Amino acid sequence: MALGSRTIILSAVVIAALGGLGYIVFKPQPVSVDLHELTRSPMRQTVDADGKTRIRDVFEVSAPVSGMAQRSPVEVGDSVSEGVTVVAVVEPLDPGFLDARSRRQAEAAVEEAKASLQVAESNVRQAREELTYAKSRYERTKSLVEAGVSSLTQLEDLTQQQTLREAALEAAFLTRDMAQSALTRAEAALIEPGLDRNGGDGTDCCVPIMAPSDGVVLEVVNMSERPVQAGTRLLSIGQPGNLEIVSDILSSDAVSVRKGASVLIERWGGDDLLEGVVSEIEPSARTKVSALGIEEQRVDVMIDIVDEDAAEKGLGDGYAVFVRIVTWEGDDVLQAPLSALFRSDGGWAVFLVKDGAARQVEVSVGRRSGLVAEILSGVEEGAVVITHPSDKVSDGVSVIDRAAL
Repeated sequence: MALGSRTIILSAVVIAALGGLGYIVFKPQPVSVDLHELTRSPMRQTVDADGKTRIRDVFEVSAPVSGMAQRSPVEVGDSVSEGVTVVAVVEPLDPGFLDARSRRQAEAAVEEAKASLQVAESNVRQAREELTYAKSRYERTKSLVEAGVSSLTQLEDLTQQQTLREAALEAAFLTRDMAQSALTRAEAALIEPGLDRNGGDGTDCCVPIMAPSDGVVLEVVNMSERPVQAGTRLLSIGQPGNLEIVSDILSSDAVSVRKGASVLIERWGGDDLLEGVVSEIEPSARTKVSALGIEEQRVDVMIDIVDEDAAEKGLGDGYAVFVRIVTWEGDDVLQAPLSALFRSDGGWAVFLVKDGAARQVEVSVGRRSGLVAEILSGVEEGAVVITHPSDKVSDGVSVIDRAAL
């Protein structure tokens, strides 16, 4: 009897031990998760994009005439003054050589012009003599009229003749000027290459180009002497401190951007954050192919840099930056990480942690910015949510903070 009782007790102990061991082995283990406590704080909604600095007003200097551009008198980085500094010199093209027939025609045109000038000189002398004769007759007749010998009608006729002779002399002078210009034009056709076009020693043959604005030479297309056509770009001038940023953003994002919006400027090379303001939004978009080969509609946004010492800090023309254009901001907003949100029945939900277990809760989401989203309803400030929930997390599952392990 004693042996049977001992056996029963031992069996019960073994069974209890096995049961406890089985419970320990097969008991569901809490799922390790990352937790985040919801808080209220300022929130900004931004449009993020890459940008590039550029000098706002760049003056392009071009050749006014075709010819030979002399070696550049300025270099990149030189300071120039408006209307004072010579930034380029262009020597106009030499005339071409004349063949035998063209030379004979040009020489004949010169002789014809000389003859026309002589005729015009003769007409001037004739008109001057006729005017002198008309004046003398007028003076004599005027004296006779005063003496009562001649009639007033004769004096009026002579007055008219004198006026006509004055007009004829003036026309003769103009005709002589025309003949002189025709002779100059005809003689210019005989100018050979290498001769001074103005008939001097050749020192004033070139066209100097003055700086159109105060600033610094940004680029010289070519330092060496070379032939150029009229309109060829020679150099550019600007003020390095007068910077702006141009950033191309998606047209769908440009809809929410307004002129005067605040801009945060990052990744420009310095440790501090620069501030800017949207100054202009291009009225039309352009098609741009992305790195993935997708056609996108892009809009250029111009941004003024608020920090006046940006150039002194090292920011220059053509530098790469990263901009965040603020489209909305709030001072007291309940926020949740986007990694805590997931879709549920067409809406949004999060996993709250209550008494060591995950509880699925439906939430209403407002604006989103970067890695956070505005929570309008469903949870309160101070609630603890699970971020990056795995497929092991479901409603009622025990969880444990991974950071506490």
